[in-house]
Amino acid sequence: MLVTGANGAGKTNLLESLHVGTQGFSARTRSDAQLVRLGASGARIALVGERAGRSLELVVTLQQQAGKRASLNGAQLRSAEQLRAEVSTLVFTPDRLAVVKGGPATRRAYFDRALARLLPSRARLPVQYAAAVGQRNAALRSAAGGFGSRAAVAPWTAQVAELGAELVSARRQAIALLTPGFAACADEFGLPTAVLEYVGEPPSHGALEARLERDLERGVTSLGPHLDDVTVQSEARDLRTFGSQGEQRLAVLSLLLAEAEVLADRQGAPPLVLLDDVLSELDVARRHTFAERIASIGQAVVTATGAEALPVEPTQLIEVTPGRAVPR
Repeated sequence: MLVTGANGAGKTNLLESLHVGTQGFSARTRSDAQLVRLGASGARIALVGERAGRSLELVVTLQQQAGKRASLNGAQLRSAEQLRAEVSTLVFTPDRLAVVKGGPATRRAYFDRALARLLPSRARLPVQYAAAVGQRNAALRSAAGGFGSRAAVAPWTAQVAELGAELVSARRQAIALLTPGFAACADEFGLPTAVLEYVGEPPSHGALEARLERDLERGVTSLGPHLDDVTVQSEARDLRTFGSQGEQRLAVLSLLLAEAEVLADRQGAPPLVLLDDVLSELDVARRHTFAERIASIGQAVVTATGAEALPVEPTQLIEVTPGRAVPR
């Protein structure tokens, strides 16, 4: 599907509504209040479709005073985020370039979200590990300030070592799943020999204990996957440092397309792919490459200012004007 319209007409809002309606949250803000039109008391998103041959009706309602609710095929869900278990949605927006050009924390967050989609049974590992690090840091500060004993740090050291090793293993598994498709997509876009490399080792109990004095002095855990990174490379160049903005954009797009392929294979149904302003900085040859790729990944919604931006005939064309979306 191609969505066209002038700048500011509401194309991105339409994609955001699809993300909220299938995932239960916005890809742009964590403030639900910002999703409601100014002056309105609430909002409602209703989507009808099918997945793997099964009909789906997804409804998300937001009320300024009553919070957020969601239902699936008429059944109320405990939380709107449960929709993620039913539909996988991937999104590209211009600010996603931070996945490559930003700092390690941005990449860790991105690959942990991918981990949750690709390895659902291990989806809570990042949260569990972060909680253990937080408890260990609190125990370190308490012991350093004389309000607790060093012995109180030990159980959390064991937890950080155990969960940290599991998280590193899960991240590496997710990256291994993504790497072949990422390399193939990147090569088609003109980024040869592209690789993803995990930078970090599992934190052993002994290594954490060896850093105890330093950690007590600083009040933080100085070793573990909360400090690791993933480098995105092409021809042995780290694209964060040595890639142009165009190359960084192509790398992020390649990551998304690679994940879409893996999800389709592992889940038996392709994800919904939302691509906002992805065509504006691609040359003609790469637009053709992009069009061929998205034609094979399932349902994709692409925004552009004009239909001429996409070099193939879209399955469906939607024109957006302020407050309206009209099929053409």
